Amino acid sequence: MKVAAIVVSHGHADELERSLPVLVPQVDDLLVIANRRGSVGVVPDDVRVLENARPLSFAANINVGITATTGDYVLISNPDAVPEEGAVAKLVKFADAHPRAGLVGPLVLWPDGTWQPSLRRFPTLLGTIWRRTPLRLLRRPYEHQVSHYATRPTEPVQGDWLLGGACLLMRRRMLEQIGGWDGGFRHYVEDIDVAYRAAQAGWERWLVPNAVARHDYAAVIDKRFLTRHTLWHLRGMLRFLRKHPERLKAWR
Repeated sequence: MKVAAIVVSHGHADELERSLPVLVPQVDDLLVIANRRGSVGVVPDDVRVLENARPLSFAANINVGITATTGDYVLISNPDAVPEEGAVAKLVKFADAHPRAGLVGPLVLWPDGTWQPSLRRFPTLLGTIWRRTPLRLLRRPYEHQVSHYATRPTEPVQGDWLLGGACLLMRRRMLEQIGGWDGGFRHYVEDIDVAYRAAQAGWERWLVPNAVARHDYAAVIDKRFLTRHTLWHLRGMLRFLRKHPERLKAWR
């Protein structure tokens, strides 16, 4: 088996009706994890559904999916992410040709077709303050922090980390080496952590723009201040810094 896909649904049955039929023909095995009741409706044939006895964190669910599947590659795809036809095959083809590519992601677009920055730099102290405080009202982070968000690529490009909440191909051998995802993260920063540990272990992180996925990214913490999501993000950053205190030296 080549590609096993994991989709974690936390009350996203409606989104699954649109994304699963597109994803099914692109992978060899598809596992949907229902993180709470009502998270999954009618699914296409051959899609497996695993229902949690209690809700787990996103990262913990990914680990459950990794354990419950086989295959050289593990694809995580959000219920609201729709990979275009052939996108997964293009990611796999690139990963096969680059044996040190541990994480490979597509070009991500908003539903209206505009570019969504998904390959980013590891956090820096000043950059995080700018993005997560009212300072971001002074200048738009996507435009002001090009060093963090980069620009839309036309060729495959390496970066620090890729949004795990969209569509992401992971090499199973890499996951086994670094110990999978850290289920202790509540909701944010777990994708940064897994990419950081992959980098420390010598694995590359790539964005492949000829593979495209459309993603209706909620971006809650980019739109509002002082919500529960803000607190979850803060907890995630603190956990990341406790694990990787050397990042405190990265100022900008």
